[in-house]
Amino acid sequence: MDHGGHNMGARCSMNMLWNTQIIDTCIVFKQWHIHSNLQFFFSFLAVVALGMLYEYLRVFSRDFDKRIGVKLRTRNGRRTPLTASGHSSPERRGDDAEETGLLNGLRVARKQGFAVPPLYRVMRAVLYGASVGLSFFLMLVFMTYNAYLILAVVLGAAVGHYILGDTIEPTGPADKGMACH
Repeated sequence: MDHGGHNMGARCSMNMLWNTQIIDTCIVFKQWHIHSNLQFFFSFLAVVALGMLYEYLRVFSRDFDKRIGVKLRTRNGRRTPLTASGHSSPERRGDDAEETGLLNGLRVARKQGFAVPPLYRVMRAVLYGASVGLSFFLMLVFMTYNAYLILAVVLGAAVGHYILGDTIEPTGPADKGMACH
């Protein structure tokens, strides 16, 4: 059949069901088109590496926040965080403080902690944006419904967590895992 001189090469296969297809699988972009088993193997390794990178970003962000906290705590010789009012202990208000805040539009929740300087806020925002972007990218890889690529995402997260999760803080907040956001 003549197609007017158009080359009808291999096309990306889009599966919306669980599959184990290797050839003609496209990973997120049409440019990441798998044409051979070797390409699929290296793509599998790349997805594992991305899963490990996500875990690294989570751990690095958490440790970065801790380092900022230590710097801010030792700055000015303060040992305890300040409340929103600038006092070292929270203020007591009447029992109707929450209702009053809700009715007049003032912020009810009083933040405790340190004000983060703009440069650190930008750095934290970049790290957060990178981890959210990467988690959504991994979600799109997962949504190829390809069993091998799903295994690569999970394997990367597990290996990254194993390598980077060698310590635990019993009093610290629980990690939220590999959620998309």
